[in-house]
Amino acid sequence: MLDAALKEQLRAYLERVREPFEIVASLDDSATAAEMKSLLEDIASMCDKISLRLDGSDQRKPSFSLQRLGSQQSLRFAGLPLGHEFTSLVLALLWTGGHPPKVEQDVIEQIQGLDGDFSFEVYMSLSCHNCPDVVQALSLMAVLNPKVKTVVIEGGAFQAEVEAREIMAVPSVYLNGQVFGSGRMTVEEIIAKLDTGAASRDAAKLSAKVPYDMLIVGGGPAGAAAAVYAARKGIRTGVAAERFGGQVNDTLAIENFISVTATDGPKFAAALEAHVKAYDVDIMNLQRAEKLIPASEPGGLIEIQLANGGSLKARSVIVSTGARWRNVNVPGEAEYKNKGVAYCPHCDGPLFKGKRVAVIGGGNSGVEAAIDLAGIVAHVSLFEFADQLRADAVLVNKLKSLPNVSIHTSAQTTELTGDGNKLDGLSYTDRVSGAAHHVELEGVFVQIGLVPNTEWLKGTLELSKFGEIIVDSHGRTSLPGVFAAGDVTTVPFKQIIIATGDGAKAALGAFDYLMRLPASS
Repeated sequence: MLDAALKEQLRAYLERVREPFEIVASLDDSATAAEMKSLLEDIASMCDKISLRLDGSDQRKPSFSLQRLGSQQSLRFAGLPLGHEFTSLVLALLWTGGHPPKVEQDVIEQIQGLDGDFSFEVYMSLSCHNCPDVVQALSLMAVLNPKVKTVVIEGGAFQAEVEAREIMAVPSVYLNGQVFGSGRMTVEEIIAKLDTGAASRDAAKLSAKVPYDMLIVGGGPAGAAAAVYAARKGIRTGVAAERFGGQVNDTLAIENFISVTATDGPKFAAALEAHVKAYDVDIMNLQRAEKLIPASEPGGLIEIQLANGGSLKARSVIVSTGARWRNVNVPGEAEYKNKGVAYCPHCDGPLFKGKRVAVIGGGNSGVEAAIDLAGIVAHVSLFEFADQLRADAVLVNKLKSLPNVSIHTSAQTTELTGDGNKLDGLSYTDRVSGAAHHVELEGVFVQIGLVPNTEWLKGTLELSKFGEIIVDSHGRTSLPGVFAAGDVTTVPFKQIIIATGDGAKAALGAFDYLMRLPASS
Protein backbone atom coordinates (compact mmCIF):
# COMPACT_ATOMS: atom_id res chain seq x y z
CA MET A 1 0.00 0.00 0.00
CA LEU A 2 2.78 2.43 0.99
CA ASP A 3 6.03 2.75 -0.95
CA ALA A 4 9.33 2.00 0.78
CA ALA A 5 10.26 5.64 1.45
CA LEU A 6 6.88 6.44 2.97
CA LYS A 7 7.03 3.31 5.11
CA GLU A 8 10.38 4.31 6.56
CA GLN A 9 9.12 7.80 7.28
CA LEU A 10 5.99 6.45 8.98
CA ARG A 11 8.01 3.92 10.97
CA ALA A 12 10.14 6.76 12.36
CA TYR A 13 7.05 8.70 13.40
CA LEU A 14 5.47 5.69 15.10
CA GLU A 15 8.52 5.32 17.35
CA ARG A 16 6.99 8.23 19.27
CA VAL A 17 3.93 6.21 20.29
CA ARG A 18 4.00 5.86 24.09
CA GLU A 19 0.75 4.10 25.01
CA PRO A 20 -0.83 0.97 23.51
CA PHE A 21 -3.94 1.28 21.40
CA GLU A 22 -5.82 -0.76 18.84
CA ILE A 23 -7.16 -0.13 15.38
CA VAL A 24 -10.56 -1.72 14.80
CA ALA A 25 -11.53 -2.05 11.14
CA SER A 26 -15.01 -2.52 9.71
CA LEU A 27 -14.53 -3.85 6.18
CA ASP A 28 -16.58 -4.97 3.21
CA ASP A 29 -15.72 -6.53 -0.15
CA SER A 30 -14.82 -3.27 -1.91
CA ALA A 31 -11.47 -2.41 -3.45
CA THR A 32 -11.20 0.48 -0.99
CA ALA A 33 -11.58 -1.98 1.89
CA ALA A 34 -8.75 -4.11 0.51
CA GLU A 35 -6.52 -1.05 0.32
CA MET A 36 -7.51 -0.05 3.84
CA LYS A 37 -6.69 -3.51 5.20
CA SER A 38 -3.26 -3.37 3.56
CA LEU A 39 -2.58 0.13 4.96
CA LEU A 40 -3.63 -0.83 8.48
CA GLU A 41 -1.56 -4.03 8.41
CA ASP A 42 1.46 -1.94 7.41
CA ILE A 43 0.84 0.44 10.30
CA ALA A 44 0.36 -2.32 12.88
CA SER A 45 3.54 -4.07 11.73
CA MET A 46 5.62 -0.95 12.39
CA CYS A 47 4.86 -0.50 16.09
CA ASP A 48 4.49 -3.11 18.83
CA LYS A 49 2.12 -0.78 20.75
CA ILE A 50 -0.45 -0.85 17.93
CA SER A 51 -2.70 -3.87 17.43
CA LEU A 52 -5.16 -4.45 14.60
CA ARG A 53 -8.59 -6.04 14.73
CA LEU A 54 -10.66 -6.77 11.63
CA ASP A 55 -13.92 -7.64 13.40
CA GLY A 56 -15.45 -4.15 13.58
CA SER A 57 -19.19 -3.81 13.02
CA ASP A 58 -19.61 -0.12 12.24
CA GLN A 59 -22.33 0.63 9.69
CA ARG A 60 -19.95 2.75 7.59
CA LYS A 61 -17.76 0.36 5.65
CA PRO A 62 -14.92 0.48 5.00
CA SER A 63 -13.85 2.39 8.10
CA PHE A 64 -11.62 2.04 11.14
CA SER A 65 -11.46 3.47 14.64
CA LEU A 66 -8.50 4.33 16.85
CA GLN A 67 -9.10 3.25 20.45
CA ARG A 68 -6.65 3.85 23.26
CA LEU A 69 -6.85 0.99 25.74
CA GLY A 70 -8.75 1.93 28.88
CA SER A 71 -10.21 5.13 27.39
CA GLN A 72 -13.55 6.12 25.92
CA GLN A 73 -11.97 7.75 22.86
CA SER A 74 -14.18 7.77 19.76
CA LEU A 75 -12.31 8.64 16.56
CA ARG A 76 -13.15 6.96 13.24
CA PHE A 77 -11.94 7.32 9.65
CA ALA A 78 -14.43 6.26 6.98
CA GLY A 79 -12.64 5.78 3.68
CA LEU A 80 -8.92 6.07 3.10
CA PRO A 81 -7.24 9.13 4.67
CA LEU A 82 -4.54 9.52 2.05
CA GLY A 83 -3.55 12.48 -0.15
CA HIS A 84 -3.69 15.68 1.90
CA GLU A 85 -5.14 13.69 4.80
CA PHE A 86 -2.25 11.27 5.29
CA THR A 87 -0.70 13.76 7.72
CA SER A 88 -4.02 13.85 9.60
CA LEU A 89 -3.88 10.06 9.96
CA VAL A 90 -0.28 10.13 11.23
CA LEU A 91 -1.12 12.80 13.81
CA ALA A 92 -4.20 10.87 14.95
CA LEU A 93 -2.05 7.78 15.46
CA LEU A 94 0.53 9.73 17.46
CA TRP A 95 -2.03 11.56 19.62
CA THR A 96 -3.91 8.34 20.32
CA GLY A 97 -0.59 6.80 21.29
CA GLY A 98 0.09 9.52 23.86
CA HIS A 99 2.40 11.80 21.87
CA PRO A 100 1.70 15.38 22.99
CA PRO A 101 0.11 17.69 20.40
CA LYS A 102 1.81 20.94 19.40
CA VAL A 103 -1.05 23.04 20.73
CA GLU A 104 -1.07 25.76 23.38
CA GLN A 105 -1.84 24.45 26.87
CA ASP A 106 -4.83 26.77 27.30
CA VAL A 107 -6.37 25.29 24.11
CA ILE A 108 -5.88 21.77 25.47
CA GLU A 109 -7.54 22.80 28.73
CA GLN A 110 -10.46 24.35 26.84
CA ILE A 111 -10.98 21.12 24.88
CA GLN A 112 -10.82 19.00 28.02
CA GLY A 113 -13.26 21.34 29.76
CA LEU A 114 -16.00 21.04 27.12
CA ASP A 115 -19.11 19.52 28.66
CA GLY A 116 -21.91 18.03 26.63
CA ASP A 117 -22.57 15.50 23.90
CA PHE A 118 -20.59 16.39 20.76
CA SER A 119 -20.88 13.95 17.88
CA PHE A 120 -19.04 15.34 14.83
CA GLU A 121 -19.04 14.14 11.24
CA VAL A 122 -16.62 15.89 8.88
CA TYR A 123 -16.77 15.28 5.13
CA MET A 124 -13.51 15.87 3.26
CA SER A 125 -11.92 15.20 -0.12
CA LEU A 126 -8.38 13.95 -0.59
CA SER A 127 -7.48 16.88 -2.87
CA CYS A 128 -8.75 19.54 -0.44
CA HIS A 129 -5.97 21.61 1.12
CA ASN A 130 -8.44 23.29 3.52
CA CYS A 131 -9.71 20.01 4.96
CA PRO A 132 -6.70 18.85 7.04
CA ASP A 133 -6.98 21.74 9.51
CA VAL A 134 -10.58 20.81 10.30
CA VAL A 135 -9.93 17.06 10.31
CA GLN A 136 -6.96 17.46 12.64
CA ALA A 137 -8.81 19.83 14.97
CA LEU A 138 -11.78 17.48 15.39
CA SER A 139 -9.48 14.44 15.69
CA LEU A 140 -7.53 16.13 18.47
CA MET A 141 -10.73 17.04 20.28
CA ALA A 142 -11.88 13.40 20.14
CA VAL A 143 -8.54 12.22 21.55
CA LEU A 144 -8.50 14.76 24.40
CA ASN A 145 -12.15 14.67 25.46
CA PRO A 146 -14.27 11.47 25.57
CA LYS A 147 -17.41 13.61 25.25
CA VAL A 148 -16.32 14.50 21.70
CA LYS A 149 -16.88 11.84 19.03
CA THR A 150 -15.48 12.39 15.55
CA VAL A 151 -15.97 10.56 12.27
CA VAL A 152 -13.84 11.67 9.30
CA ILE A 153 -15.59 10.75 6.04
CA GLU A 154 -13.89 10.70 2.64
CA GLY A 155 -16.65 11.95 0.34
CA GLY A 156 -15.51 9.97 -2.69
CA ALA A 157 -15.95 6.67 -0.83
CA PHE A 158 -19.36 7.60 0.55
CA GLN A 159 -20.92 9.37 -2.42
CA ALA A 160 -24.45 8.32 -1.46
CA GLU A 161 -24.14 10.17 1.87
CA VAL A 162 -22.72 13.22 0.13
CA GLU A 163 -25.62 13.31 -2.29
CA ALA A 164 -28.25 12.60 0.38
CA ARG A 165 -27.00 15.51 2.44
CA GLU A 166 -26.50 17.61 -0.68
CA ILE A 167 -22.91 18.40 0.30
CA MET A 168 -21.35 20.58 -2.41
CA ALA A 169 -18.33 22.00 -0.57
CA VAL A 170 -15.69 20.58 1.73
CA PRO A 171 -14.85 20.46 4.49
CA SER A 172 -18.45 20.19 5.70
CA VAL A 173 -19.01 19.55 9.40
CA TYR A 174 -22.10 18.19 11.11
CA LEU A 175 -22.65 18.24 14.88
CA ASN A 176 -25.24 15.85 16.30
CA GLY A 177 -26.72 15.47 12.83
CA GLN A 178 -27.07 19.21 12.13
CA VAL A 179 -24.90 21.46 9.95
CA PHE A 180 -22.16 22.99 12.12
CA GLY A 181 -19.92 24.70 9.60
CA SER A 182 -18.28 24.62 6.20
CA GLY A 183 -14.82 25.63 5.08
CA ARG A 184 -11.53 25.99 6.90
CA MET A 185 -11.82 26.20 10.70
CA THR A 186 -9.11 26.09 13.32
CA VAL A 187 -9.46 24.24 16.60
CA GLU A 188 -9.78 27.62 18.35
CA GLU A 189 -12.68 28.60 16.09
CA ILE A 190 -14.47 25.32 16.73
CA ILE A 191 -14.02 25.65 20.49
CA ALA A 192 -15.30 29.24 20.39
CA LYS A 193 -18.52 28.04 18.72
CA LEU A 194 -19.01 25.39 21.40
CA ASP A 195 -17.89 27.41 24.43
CA THR A 196 -20.15 30.46 24.33
CA GLY A 197 -18.43 32.14 27.26
CA ALA A 198 -15.00 32.05 25.63
CA ALA A 199 -15.42 35.34 23.74
CA SER A 200 -16.14 37.47 26.81
CA ARG A 201 -13.28 35.89 28.77
CA ASP A 202 -10.95 36.50 25.81
CA ALA A 203 -12.11 40.12 25.49
CA ALA A 204 -11.29 40.84 29.12
CA LYS A 205 -7.79 39.34 28.73
CA LEU A 206 -7.09 41.38 25.61
CA SER A 207 -8.28 44.67 27.10
CA ALA A 208 -5.97 44.14 30.08
CA LYS A 209 -2.84 43.87 27.93
CA VAL A 210 -0.14 46.52 28.27
CA PRO A 211 -0.02 48.85 25.20
CA TYR A 212 2.30 47.78 22.41
CA ASP A 213 4.99 49.82 20.72
CA MET A 214 3.78 48.36 17.43
CA LEU A 215 0.53 46.47 16.82
CA ILE A 216 0.01 44.70 13.51
CA VAL A 217 -3.61 44.07 12.54
CA GLY A 218 -3.68 41.13 10.14
CA GLY A 219 -1.52 38.00 9.96
CA GLY A 220 -0.92 37.39 6.26
CA PRO A 221 2.47 37.72 4.53
CA ALA A 222 2.56 41.51 5.04
CA GLY A 223 1.63 41.25 8.72
CA ALA A 224 4.08 38.42 9.38
CA ALA A 225 6.95 40.32 7.76
CA ALA A 226 6.07 43.47 9.71
CA ALA A 227 6.05 41.49 12.96
CA VAL A 228 9.48 39.96 12.33
CA TYR A 229 11.02 43.32 11.43
CA ALA A 230 9.43 45.02 14.44
CA ALA A 231 10.46 42.31 16.89
CA ARG A 232 14.03 42.43 15.65
CA LYS A 233 14.11 46.06 16.76
CA GLY A 234 13.51 44.92 20.33
CA ILE A 235 10.19 46.72 20.75
CA ARG A 236 6.96 45.36 22.24
CA THR A 237 5.15 43.84 19.26
CA GLY A 238 1.71 42.31 18.90
CA VAL A 239 -0.22 40.73 16.02
CA ALA A 240 -4.02 40.58 16.05
CA ALA A 241 -5.16 38.34 13.21
CA GLU A 242 -8.54 36.97 12.21
CA ARG A 243 -6.75 34.01 10.62
CA PHE A 244 -2.96 33.79 10.66
CA GLY A 245 -1.70 33.34 7.12
CA GLY A 246 -4.73 35.11 5.68
CA GLN A 247 -5.72 34.36 2.10
CA VAL A 248 -2.49 32.41 1.60
CA ASN A 249 -4.23 29.55 3.42
CA ASP A 250 -6.57 29.24 0.43
CA THR A 251 -3.81 29.17 -2.21
CA LEU A 252 -2.87 25.77 -3.57
CA ALA A 253 0.40 26.19 -5.44
CA ILE A 254 3.05 28.87 -4.78
CA GLU A 255 5.83 28.74 -7.34
CA ASN A 256 6.95 32.37 -7.64
CA PHE A 257 8.22 33.22 -4.14
CA ILE A 258 11.89 33.70 -4.88
CA SER A 259 14.20 31.12 -3.22
CA VAL A 260 11.28 28.73 -2.62
CA THR A 261 10.93 26.63 -5.78
CA ALA A 262 7.49 25.30 -4.89
CA THR A 263 5.21 25.05 -1.87
CA ASP A 264 1.52 25.30 -1.08
CA GLY A 265 -0.52 27.86 0.82
CA PRO A 266 -1.07 26.04 4.12
CA LYS A 267 2.64 25.11 4.35
CA PHE A 268 3.65 28.68 3.57
CA ALA A 269 1.20 30.06 6.15
CA ALA A 270 2.55 27.66 8.77
CA ALA A 271 6.10 28.76 7.95
CA LEU A 272 5.08 32.42 8.33
CA GLU A 273 3.64 31.74 11.78
CA ALA A 274 6.66 29.68 12.84
CA HIS A 275 8.99 32.51 11.80
CA VAL A 276 7.02 35.07 13.79
CA LYS A 277 6.88 32.76 16.82
CA ALA A 278 10.67 32.53 16.75
CA TYR A 279 10.64 36.11 18.09
CA ASP A 280 9.06 37.71 21.13
CA VAL A 281 5.77 38.56 19.43
CA ASP A 282 2.37 38.38 21.10
CA ILE A 283 0.16 36.59 18.56
CA MET A 284 -3.58 36.99 19.11
CA ASN A 285 -5.41 34.79 16.62
CA LEU A 286 -9.15 34.77 15.76
CA GLN A 287 -9.36 38.52 16.42
CA ARG A 288 -11.35 40.64 13.98
CA ALA A 289 -10.84 44.40 14.15
CA GLU A 290 -14.02 46.47 14.08
CA LYS A 291 -12.89 50.04 14.71
CA LEU A 292 -9.73 52.15 14.78
CA ILE A 293 -9.70 55.08 17.20
CA PRO A 294 -6.87 57.55 16.43
CA ALA A 295 -4.63 58.93 19.15
CA SER A 296 -6.12 61.93 20.95
CA GLU A 297 -2.78 63.77 20.78
CA PRO A 298 0.45 63.51 18.75
CA GLY A 299 2.36 60.42 19.88
CA GLY A 300 -0.57 59.16 21.93
CA LEU A 301 -2.04 55.68 21.99
CA ILE A 302 -4.06 54.34 19.05
CA GLU A 303 -6.88 51.95 19.95
CA ILE A 304 -8.15 48.95 17.98
CA GLN A 305 -11.57 47.73 19.06
CA LEU A 306 -12.27 44.05 18.39
CA ALA A 307 -15.41 42.13 17.44
CA ASN A 308 -15.50 40.25 20.74
CA GLY A 309 -15.70 43.48 22.74
CA GLY A 310 -12.04 43.67 23.68
CA SER A 311 -9.59 46.38 22.65
CA LEU A 312 -5.86 46.78 22.15
CA LYS A 313 -3.72 49.91 22.32
CA ALA A 314 -0.41 50.79 20.72
CA ARG A 315 1.92 53.69 19.98
CA SER A 316 1.94 52.67 16.29
CA VAL A 317 -0.31 50.44 14.20
CA ILE A 318 0.21 48.60 10.91
CA VAL A 319 -2.98 47.59 9.10
CA SER A 320 -2.43 44.48 6.96
CA THR A 321 -5.91 42.99 6.81
CA GLY A 322 -5.52 41.88 3.19
CA ALA A 323 -8.33 41.14 0.76
CA ARG A 324 -10.96 38.49 0.12
CA TRP A 325 -12.62 36.92 -2.91
CA ARG A 326 -14.97 39.32 -4.65
CA ASN A 327 -18.62 38.25 -4.94
CA VAL A 328 -20.62 38.50 -8.16
CA ASN A 329 -23.45 40.09 -6.15
CA VAL A 330 -26.29 38.69 -8.22
CA PRO A 331 -29.49 37.00 -7.02
CA GLY A 332 -28.86 33.44 -5.90
CA GLU A 333 -25.17 33.77 -5.03
CA ALA A 334 -25.63 34.06 -1.26
CA GLU A 335 -28.56 31.63 -1.22
CA TYR A 336 -26.62 28.87 -2.95
CA LYS A 337 -23.20 29.41 -1.43
CA ASN A 338 -21.83 25.94 -0.58
CA LYS A 339 -24.92 24.54 -2.32
CA GLY A 340 -23.40 24.75 -5.76
CA VAL A 341 -21.72 28.15 -5.56
CA ALA A 342 -18.04 27.72 -4.65
CA TYR A 343 -14.83 29.75 -4.59
CA CYS A 344 -12.11 27.09 -4.35
CA PRO A 345 -11.86 24.75 -7.38
CA HIS A 346 -9.05 22.75 -5.77
CA CYS A 347 -11.10 21.98 -2.66
CA ASP A 348 -14.58 21.53 -4.07
CA GLY A 349 -13.88 20.49 -7.67
CA PRO A 350 -13.87 16.73 -6.91
CA LEU A 351 -17.42 17.00 -5.58
CA PHE A 352 -18.57 17.90 -9.10
CA LYS A 353 -16.97 14.95 -10.87
CA GLY A 354 -18.85 14.18 -14.07
CA LYS A 355 -21.12 17.22 -13.70
CA ARG A 356 -21.56 20.52 -15.55
CA VAL A 357 -20.01 23.59 -13.96
CA ALA A 358 -19.25 27.19 -14.77
CA VAL A 359 -16.40 29.53 -13.89
CA ILE A 360 -17.10 33.26 -13.64
CA GLY A 361 -13.97 35.26 -14.42
CA GLY A 362 -11.53 35.36 -17.31
CA GLY A 363 -8.37 36.44 -15.50
CA ASN A 364 -5.54 34.08 -14.54
CA SER A 365 -7.40 32.65 -11.55
CA GLY A 366 -10.56 32.00 -13.58
CA VAL A 367 -8.80 30.39 -16.52
CA GLU A 368 -6.61 28.29 -14.22
CA ALA A 369 -9.74 27.14 -12.38
CA ALA A 370 -11.42 26.18 -15.67
CA ILE A 371 -8.37 24.19 -16.80
CA ASP A 372 -8.20 22.41 -13.45
CA LEU A 373 -11.91 21.59 -13.41
CA ALA A 374 -11.92 20.38 -17.02
CA GLY A 375 -9.95 17.31 -15.93
CA ILE A 376 -12.64 16.37 -13.39
CA VAL A 377 -16.07 17.49 -14.56
CA ALA A 378 -18.12 16.72 -17.65
CA HIS A 379 -18.11 20.26 -19.01
CA VAL A 380 -16.90 23.74 -18.03
CA SER A 381 -18.50 26.98 -19.23
CA LEU A 382 -16.34 30.07 -18.61
CA PHE A 383 -18.05 33.47 -18.44
CA GLU A 384 -16.11 36.74 -18.81
CA PHE A 385 -17.71 40.20 -18.65
CA ALA A 386 -15.12 41.82 -20.96
CA ASP A 387 -14.88 41.19 -24.69
CA GLN A 388 -11.80 38.99 -24.29
CA LEU A 389 -10.10 36.85 -21.65
CA ARG A 390 -7.60 38.71 -19.47
CA ALA A 391 -5.43 35.74 -18.53
CA ASP A 392 -1.89 35.10 -19.76
CA ALA A 393 -1.75 33.90 -23.36
CA VAL A 394 -0.26 30.51 -22.44
CA LEU A 395 -3.22 29.83 -20.14
CA VAL A 396 -5.76 30.99 -22.71
CA ASN A 397 -4.23 28.75 -25.36
CA LYS A 398 -4.31 25.79 -22.98
CA LEU A 399 -7.96 26.48 -22.15
CA LYS A 400 -8.96 26.70 -25.81
CA SER A 401 -7.31 23.34 -26.51
CA LEU A 402 -9.60 21.49 -24.09
CA PRO A 403 -12.55 19.70 -25.71
CA ASN A 404 -14.98 20.02 -22.79
CA VAL A 405 -14.74 23.79 -22.30
CA SER A 406 -16.88 26.56 -23.77
CA ILE A 407 -15.92 30.23 -23.48
CA HIS A 408 -18.42 33.09 -23.30
CA THR A 409 -17.03 36.63 -23.47
CA SER A 410 -19.06 39.83 -23.21
CA ALA A 411 -21.24 37.81 -20.84
CA GLN A 412 -22.86 39.54 -17.87
CA THR A 413 -24.00 37.10 -15.20
CA THR A 414 -27.46 38.18 -14.02
CA GLU A 415 -28.63 35.36 -11.72
CA LEU A 416 -27.62 32.04 -10.19
CA THR A 417 -30.71 29.88 -10.10
CA GLY A 418 -31.75 26.88 -8.02
CA ASP A 419 -34.61 24.82 -6.66
CA GLY A 420 -34.40 26.26 -3.15
CA ASN A 421 -31.98 23.61 -1.94
CA LYS A 422 -29.18 23.63 -4.49
CA LEU A 423 -28.02 25.50 -7.57
CA ASP A 424 -29.29 24.38 -10.97
CA GLY A 425 -28.10 27.03 -13.43
CA LEU A 426 -26.75 30.42 -14.43
CA SER A 427 -28.48 33.21 -16.35
CA TYR A 428 -26.47 35.73 -18.35
CA THR A 429 -26.92 38.50 -20.90
CA ASP A 430 -24.87 38.78 -24.08
CA ARG A 431 -23.59 42.37 -23.83
CA VAL A 432 -23.22 42.65 -27.61
CA SER A 433 -26.61 41.38 -28.77
CA GLY A 434 -28.55 42.00 -25.57
CA ALA A 435 -29.94 38.45 -25.71
CA ALA A 436 -30.68 36.66 -22.42
CA HIS A 437 -29.51 33.07 -21.94
CA HIS A 438 -29.74 30.37 -19.28
CA VAL A 439 -27.32 27.46 -18.82
CA GLU A 440 -28.20 24.41 -16.73
CA LEU A 441 -25.41 23.64 -14.28
CA GLU A 442 -24.64 21.83 -11.03
CA GLY A 443 -21.85 24.15 -9.89
CA VAL A 444 -20.50 27.68 -10.30
CA PHE A 445 -16.98 28.74 -9.27
CA VAL A 446 -16.53 32.48 -8.72
CA GLN A 447 -13.08 33.81 -9.66
CA ILE A 448 -13.37 37.57 -10.24
CA GLY A 449 -10.64 39.06 -8.12
CA LEU A 450 -10.30 40.58 -4.68
CA VAL A 451 -11.87 43.25 -2.49
CA PRO A 452 -9.84 44.89 0.33
CA ASN A 453 -10.90 44.28 3.93
CA THR A 454 -11.36 47.95 4.85
CA GLU A 455 -15.07 48.32 5.65
CA TRP A 456 -14.17 48.83 9.31
CA LEU A 457 -11.92 51.78 8.41
CA LYS A 458 -14.34 53.88 6.35
CA GLY A 459 -14.45 57.43 7.69
CA THR A 460 -11.19 56.92 9.60
CA LEU A 461 -8.43 56.52 7.00
CA GLU A 462 -8.20 57.91 3.50
CA LEU A 463 -9.24 55.18 1.05
CA SER A 464 -9.09 54.94 -2.74
CA LYS A 465 -12.24 54.64 -4.87
CA PHE A 466 -11.66 50.87 -4.75
CA GLY A 467 -11.59 50.85 -0.94
CA GLU A 468 -7.82 50.38 -0.66
CA ILE A 469 -5.82 52.26 2.00
CA ILE A 470 -3.82 55.05 0.42
CA VAL A 471 -0.18 54.84 1.51
CA ASP A 472 3.04 56.67 0.67
CA SER A 473 6.51 55.27 -0.02
CA HIS A 474 7.02 54.52 3.70
CA GLY A 475 3.66 52.81 4.24
CA ARG A 476 2.24 55.88 6.00
CA THR A 477 -1.51 56.42 5.92
CA SER A 478 -3.46 59.66 6.40
CA LEU A 479 -3.32 59.18 10.21
CA PRO A 480 -0.12 59.81 12.21
CA GLY A 481 1.24 56.57 13.67
CA VAL A 482 -0.94 54.37 11.45
CA PHE A 483 0.76 52.49 8.62
CA ALA A 484 -0.55 49.89 6.17
CA ALA A 485 0.89 47.12 4.02
CA GLY A 486 -0.04 44.40 1.55
CA ASP A 487 -3.16 43.70 -0.49
CA VAL A 488 -5.25 46.09 1.61
CA THR A 489 -3.33 49.09 0.22
CA THR A 490 -3.03 50.93 -3.09
CA VAL A 491 0.31 49.20 -3.78
CA PRO A 492 -0.12 47.52 -7.21
CA PHE A 493 0.31 43.84 -8.04
CA LYS A 494 -1.24 41.74 -5.29
CA GLN A 495 1.51 39.16 -4.88
CA ILE A 496 2.82 37.35 -1.80
CA ILE A 497 6.39 38.46 -2.36
CA ILE A 498 5.31 42.09 -2.75
CA ALA A 499 3.21 41.89 0.41
CA THR A 500 6.13 40.61 2.47
CA GLY A 501 8.39 43.41 1.27
CA ASP A 502 5.58 45.87 1.88
CA GLY A 503 5.20 44.61 5.46
CA ALA A 504 8.90 45.00 6.14
CA LYS A 505 8.83 48.54 4.71
CA ALA A 506 5.83 49.53 6.84
CA ALA A 507 7.50 48.17 10.00
CA LEU A 508 10.65 50.17 9.28
CA GLY A 509 8.52 53.23 8.57
CA ALA A 510 6.62 52.77 11.83
CA PHE A 511 9.86 52.28 13.77
CA ASP A 512 11.24 55.48 12.27
CA TYR A 513 8.04 57.22 13.43
CA LEU A 514 8.52 55.84 16.98
CA MET A 515 12.16 56.96 17.12
CA ARG A 516 11.16 60.53 16.30
CA LEU A 517 8.49 60.81 18.98
CA PRO A 518 9.35 63.04 21.95
CA ALA A 519 10.98 61.12 24.77
CA SER A 520 8.06 61.86 27.08
CA SER A 521 5.53 60.11 24.79
